[in-house]
Amino acid sequence: MCGITGWVSYDRDLTQQQAAIDAMTETMSCRGPDAEGTWVAREAALGHRRLAVIDIPGGAQPMSVSTPNGDVAMVYSGETYNFTELRAELEGRGEKFTTSSDTEVVLRGYLQWGEAVADRLNGMYAFAIWDARTHKLVMIRDRMGIKPFYFYPTADGVLFGSEPKAILANPLAKPVVNTDGMRELFGFIKTPGHAIWKGMREVVPGTIVTVTSSGINSRTYWKLESREHTDDLETTVAHVRELLDDIVRRQLVSDVPECVLLSGGLDSSAITALSAAQLDIPVRSFAVDFVGQTENFQPDGVRATPDAPYVHDVADHVKTDHTDIVLDHMTLADPAVRQAVVRARDLPLGLGDMDASLYLLFKAIRAQSTVALSGESADEIFGGYQQFHDPVAQRTDDWPWLVKYRDMMGARADEGVERLGMAAYWRDKYASAVAEVERVPSEDAFTHRMRVMSYLHLTRFVRILLDRKDRMSMAVGLEVRVPFCDHRLVEYVYNTPWSMKTYDNREKSLLRGAARDVLPQSVVQRVKSPYPSTQDPQYGAELQRQVRDLPSSHRVFDIIPRARVAPALNGDLTPQGRGGLERLLTMAAWLDIYRPEMVS
Repeated sequence: MCGITGWVSYDRDLTQQQAAIDAMTETMSCRGPDAEGTWVAREAALGHRRLAVIDIPGGAQPMSVSTPNGDVAMVYSGETYNFTELRAELEGRGEKFTTSSDTEVVLRGYLQWGEAVADRLNGMYAFAIWDARTHKLVMIRDRMGIKPFYFYPTADGVLFGSEPKAILANPLAKPVVNTDGMRELFGFIKTPGHAIWKGMREVVPGTIVTVTSSGINSRTYWKLESREHTDDLETTVAHVRELLDDIVRRQLVSDVPECVLLSGGLDSSAITALSAAQLDIPVRSFAVDFVGQTENFQPDGVRATPDAPYVHDVADHVKTDHTDIVLDHMTLADPAVRQAVVRARDLPLGLGDMDASLYLLFKAIRAQSTVALSGESADEIFGGYQQFHDPVAQRTDDWPWLVKYRDMMGARADEGVERLGMAAYWRDKYASAVAEVERVPSEDAFTHRMRVMSYLHLTRFVRILLDRKDRMSMAVGLEVRVPFCDHRLVEYVYNTPWSMKTYDNREKSLLRGAARDVLPQSVVQRVKSPYPSTQDPQYGAELQRQVRDLPSSHRVFDIIPRARVAPALNGDLTPQGRGGLERLLTMAAWLDIYRPEMVS
């Protein structure tokens, strides 16, 4: 796992721009704390920061191969889990390897198959190849969007990077956000290709972007397609388990210490148990908790139980080497932590204490491990969220995860919707997304609606959380792998009818059935509970103090009027009020750090 960046310019000599490419590369230092390197030619400059995971001495980048017609150079971020099979195939075709890294497998795969190498990769990756033979840049991103990848067209080429900060370090890119960017920022729908910063684009998951002197082109090499599901229930459950065993086996390959993230829910517990079954030593597991959370826990509308008892049940059941990372309210509310989170994400997107705790969890884990496996994305794949099972969301022609949110926010949401024209934005983007969904002839109306809901989660919602996971983890140099995002599993479960996904009249029936034999009964029976949030009232009180201390002249009040959060500063603090304070403080931190120009 690493950070990549680069610059292609057909009208200038980039060998005279070493300082600029160095500055762009330096912004990725957190993503790659182990090594750095640049490769510079007249038309192309590549930068790389490395987090060494496989072939520690031999996987240095940028990596290049000289050919009679010019060099082919690459910067690569991520992991290719089927690299051993691909290496054997390439060796059979005459390719000679000088390292044992997956990076060289991808590079030599490109030499052999060109852009079609993307079709052969199983993994999470974002990489760029400068092909001097054709004076072309090729940018490829993984199918699910696990690894971030951005580019910024210029008058004579392009800038690119793992994160916007790498691009914004170049003087050609300006930190500007317009109204359309603000809509995307507050929309919570992750429009494919949209990067929020004006002029910047995201490499859409499953696409190949090429840059030549003639311009920029993009083509899709993978998309989520509808197919008839022909397996019976027993076969379906067995195949899900077969896929999971293979996926976990592949993703446990590492030359550095690894661990699992454990929340006590079905998803992370399944990954933990399946990992433990494949390792000869006890698997390390880590969980986040809050001071006094278990003892003082109060059920709310989304969390019926605290995580800790279930975490410990799993740790005892599969005999993990377990560590709880316990956080207090002052640490969660620390402005320095908030700034670190904003710097990691480049944007004031945030889930308040849940972002802070995730960042702090990863920071603590990094002291002991370099690679972690996560249960992220199982809810989107298997149908775990409440909205999948909410009759209102099921029959509402709208973004499923926003239906309940808008109802909770009430007038405050209406105010923001009207000011930015969000209603039309959501409506147009929703219509475009739904139009992408292919209907299987045998599907009735309800089954197709559930397919649509699944598609929206897998192509929009999950990308928000994957980006969050990547940014929080890579900010501290931790590689987080997401087994549930293996495209084979995603394709198979996506095409399994809703009746099978809920065959036991519960959420995530297929996953429960596939992993039941390796889990404690308490976890098998546990109702879905989201990522934990502190219930300590002292946390809210500290937020109130920090907001009161903001000067009235701060730019944040031009975006979020003080009157809008005034009710949250007086009397008892509701969950909605606390969320409003978190959003305001996050926005203030972003404005202080990036000082963006806001234009219409």
